[in-house]
Amino acid sequence: MIFIRRRVMNYALTQLSPGQGACIAALHAAEALQHRLAALGFRIGKRITMVRRAAFDGPLHVRIDQTDIIIRRVDAACVELRPATDTHSSVAAS
Repeated sequence: MIFIRRRVMNYALTQLSPGQGACIAALHAAEALQHRLAALGFRIGKRITMVRRAAFDGPLHVRIDQTDIIIRRVDAACVELRPATDTHSSVAAS
């Protein structure tokens, strides 16, 4: 019997499209920013959904559980995501 292991590609939070969800895989940021993100609910394994993207490279509006968060793109680039295991929840883009 041959087992094929599928490699899962991780990507940055900035690459999500509105309505798309994923799970947080890692935070690649300075310690102070990691603490701030953790206080906002950014924890490894948590599901995150992109609600909307501001124009002109503005901030991103994301949702973790029932909490809506506006995050700068430079900070969002530090959040590594992996594909979500459950695909039944989605947020309509506004």
